[in-house]
Amino acid sequence: MTTDKKPDCCDEIEDVQNIADQRHIAIDKVGIKDIQHPIIISDRTTGEQNTIANFNMYVNLPHQFKGTHMSRFVEILNQHEREITVKSFREMLGEMTERLQAESGYIEMAFPYFVNKEAPISKVKSLMDYQVSFIGEITGDKTTMTVKVVVPVTSLCPCSKNISDYGAHNQRSHVTVTVRVDNFMWIEDIIDVVEQEASCEIYGLLKRPDEKYVTEKAYDNPKFVEDIVRDIAARLNNETRINAYTVESENFESIHNHSAYALISKGFD
Repeated sequence: MTTDKKPDCCDEIEDVQNIADQRHIAIDKVGIKDIQHPIIISDRTTGEQNTIANFNMYVNLPHQFKGTHMSRFVEILNQHEREITVKSFREMLGEMTERLQAESGYIEMAFPYFVNKEAPISKVKSLMDYQVSFIGEITGDKTTMTVKVVVPVTSLCPCSKNISDYGAHNQRSHVTVTVRVDNFMWIEDIIDVVEQEASCEIYGLLKRPDEKYVTEKAYDNPKFVEDIVRDIAARLNNETRINAYTVESENFESIHNHSAYALISKGFD
């Protein structure tokens, strides 16, 4: 009498991903999207802060392979546990392409970043959140690192101010700055440039004297969407740590059912 033998954990299991594919079509990016993981980010004020990032991780896949090993992306994240920093982020790129035998790799982590801001008059403090992304790409021995920061600000329309007997329409704007850096640069350094070139910056908490201040500051500093991107670009042109940038501004118009938009890019292919 015989019984079927069940394979144990040590038996060899066929690796379907390594089966040769007969279509001879390479894939530019294959991997995982939208996986969350805790990270530690350098903070100019407190040294570091803990937050949670959303990761996208891809590699190229040569035409002869049927599939990639999806589990290895997750293993790489988990091996770093909570200690994912800018430095280890760059190291993960090399580790990912090596383990997956790929020629190129791409990792993007997007996360909320918090700054404890002080109101201009009352000095009351509150947290402001900014959306930040680190984007790393590696091809062969060449690695590029890109930082993207979305900064909410106030913009006030110069035309509205000029033609009105009193008042002027203003709106909240999102300024997105994407930079490729040669040397270390604080996230706050990018935020500062944007907020200083807007009609007025935005705060999480304001008392009445603060509201008076920000209203009057915006009125005294009107800017079109074109002014905002040009003024920020002029500042970035003088920043030696940056070798390429894109600056975008989207103004969520308060008197129109559409947004105003402008973009300037320099140095990117």
